[in-house]
Formats: sequence, C-alpha cells, structure tokens
Amino acid sequence: MKIFRLIILVIHLGILFLLLGSLLNAYVPPKIFPWFNLLSLGFPVLMIVYVILIVFWILSWKKRAFVFMFAGLAFINPVKRIVNFSSDKKEKADVKIVSFNAKGGLMGQEAIGRYLKSQGADVILLQEGRGGDFPMLEDYKKVTSSGTVTILTKHKVLSSKDIGSPDKSEIIPGVQADIEIKGKVYRFIDIYLHPFKFERDMVTLNGSSEANEQKLKDIVRRLVPTFKKHQDQVTLIQHAVENSPYPVIMAGDFNSVPNSYEYYHLVAGLEDAFLNAGKGSATSFHDYKFPIRIDYIFSSKSIPAVSYVVDRSVRLSDHYPVISEFSLNGQ
Repeated sequence: MKIFRLIILVIHLGILFLLLGSLLNAYVPPKIFPWFNLLSLGFPVLMIVYVILIVFWILSWKKRAFVFMFAGLAFINPVKRIVNFSSDKKEKADVKIVSFNAKGGLMGQEAIGRYLKSQGADVILLQEGRGGDFPMLEDYKKVTSSGTVTILTKHKVLSSKDIGSPDKSEIIPGVQADIEIKGKVYRFIDIYLHPFKFERDMVTLNGSSEANEQKLKDIVRRLVPTFKKHQDQVTLIQHAVENSPYPVIMAGDFNSVPNSYEYYHLVAGLEDAFLNAGKGSATSFHDYKFPIRIDYIFSSKSIPAVSYVVDRSVRLSDHYPVISEFSLNGQ
C-alpha cells in the first residue's frame, strides 16, 4: 500500500507542476517555449485529476491533502475562466453585444440572419460571417475587414480599419471600429486568430496505437507553428487596444483556450466579461466532445459587464453565439 501511495504522490506532484506550467503562459511566449501553451489545452483534464487525487488523500486520512488543497488555490481564477458562478448585477444594461463565428453560414445563412435580427443587439461581431451578408440586417451599418471578420452596428461608425497581419499572406486577425453610442465613443475590436484547421477525424483517437501516436504527432506539428503565428497577431491587437483613445470592447474567436498565452496577453488591461457576469460553463465550441472555450468578450474596466450568456439554444455553427450586456454608467 505504501508503494501505491508513493506512486500516487509522484503522479499528483507531476500534475501540480504541469498545472503550474500552464500559468507560465502569462510570461513565456510561444516563440521561446511553446510547450506551456500545449499544457493550457489539457488544463481541464489535469485539474479534474488533481481534485480527484485530493479526494483520495482525504479518504486516506493523509495530511498532504491539505498541502495540495492549499496549492490548488493558485488555480481558482484559471478554473473560473472555464466554469464560473458570478452574482447577479444591479447595474442597468446600456449596450448589448453578440459575438458569433458563423462558419461561413454553411449551416443556414438565412437562419443565422433571423437569429441575429431577433437579438436586437447594438453591436454584432461576426467571424467567418461571409462579410456580414445578411439581408435581414440591412438596417445595421457594416464594417468588413479584408479578412473574415465583420462588425455590424445600429450606431454611428466614426472610423474603422483592419488590424493588419505581419505576413500579408496570413489571415487578417481583426478589425477595429470606433462607434458612437449615446454621445460617447467606444472602440470595438473583432478578432479571429489564425485557425488550426482541424477536422474532427484528425483529433479523434480511435485507430491502432501506432495510428493514434501518428495523429498526436500531427496535432503537435500543427499546433506549435500556429501558436507562434498567434504571438505576432496578439502583438498587433495589443497595439490597437493600448493606443485606443476610447474605452474598448473586444470580442471574437481567439482559437485559444483560457490560460493560454493568447488569453493572458489579450485580456491584459481589460476584463473578461464571463469572469464578471458569467454563470455555468463558458464552453463555446461544440464540434468536439471535449469542452472548449475559444470565444470571448473583453472590455475596459470602465465598461463593466452585467450579463454574459453562451446561447446553447441554437446550433447554427460549430460555435455557440456569445452574448453580453454592459453598463456605460462608468463613462
């Protein structure tokens, strides 16, 4: 029994160090060491196993359970980025935002248009939205990038421009629009970071051990270069945020999970609307069985979120729409 517990202890310590490694994404860029970003993908599984092992130590009446529980406090916020239970907000909602990767309208362009129209949002931020070509939304002003993102709004657009890519052959990572709402100006940034372009069968391990090993190698070969592309794109987006003379609301498909390098550096100086006002799971991509959050809405601290919903009532894409409302009283 002592040998078994020793093995469990070594495994538990190993998982703890892997979890701590994922936190280093806040400091270590992918071009220097991309493997920390890989750990962020496995964070939910590692965290579940970590908690199960704590329960094991508690049932074994071992004091080390308290040591692991204390160490686990470091992961409270990382867990809340995936599953959160915030309190109800008393502030009045002044502006409603919808962010949605429409997958090019392949699952029903007309149905997507009807859905977006029904939301009555002040601003809609689309990714892979076919240039926002929805006749039902003709009363919205449209800002379309030369990439695959589109901003639709009921309000006055003062200016807009692409957030360029360092490599002209790459997908434009975003578009920004300065929009006047109730007499004040806000910068909206719509993001679509470079996709991994995985198909479901590429990440499903159901063959022989040799075939599965090859799939894992292929996955890593695709992930690491994309992480490095994201680093360049994140730098461009950070510049758009830092140089904005107006409060910022940024949303989109980041193609990155919470606790990744992309998350830490894009949320810097902003607030995650889900952390402030979300309840339940933030999972927004449902094409795989594994729960993944890659769609986000961030805002300047002066624009607090009062609600945040991942709308799982519709399946118009491989993403769920993400909807958030904000109070403008801080302005």
